[in-house]
Amino acid sequence: MLRTPVSSRPVRAGIGAAALTAAGVALLAGCATAADTTDTSSDSSDTSTDTGSSDAGTATYADGTYTAEGSYSTPESVEQISVTVTLESDVITSVEVVGDPQKAESKQYQSQFIGGISDAVVGQDIDEISVSRVAGSSLTSGGFNDAIETIKADAAA
Repeated sequence: MLRTPVSSRPVRAGIGAAALTAAGVALLAGCATAADTTDTSSDSSDTSTDTGSSDAGTATYADGTYTAEGSYSTPESVEQISVTVTLESDVITSVEVVGDPQKAESKQYQSQFIGGISDAVVGQDIDEISVSRVAGSSLTSGGFNDAIETIKADAAA
């Protein structure tokens, strides 16, 4: 008679082990003293404060407002947008995009992009910005990313 190895048993055997482990963790969590709990939360607060202070000292771009043009191709035309961003400590604090659509469809997508781009990038580090689709517009993103690269070159400290 063949026996099935433990590792190939049905998943429900693993669920019992997970439940047992969770119960053990819950039991151990109840053993923590008030001092242990306070120390843990204090450590996590200190870590986030340290991270914030080190980011402020390592700005790689000069604060200011920068404008650049970006272009992208559609099936019907080559479109242009103008992007203006304000940087403070490498973080985008404001953004404005102005379109110059050549086709009716481009006007619709640029308008959607312009309406949603602020929510996507304001408050973000400029080095972490690379949008791919904003408010249903994907091609306009290429022009935006192109302009951001130019702005980064212009703002390099």
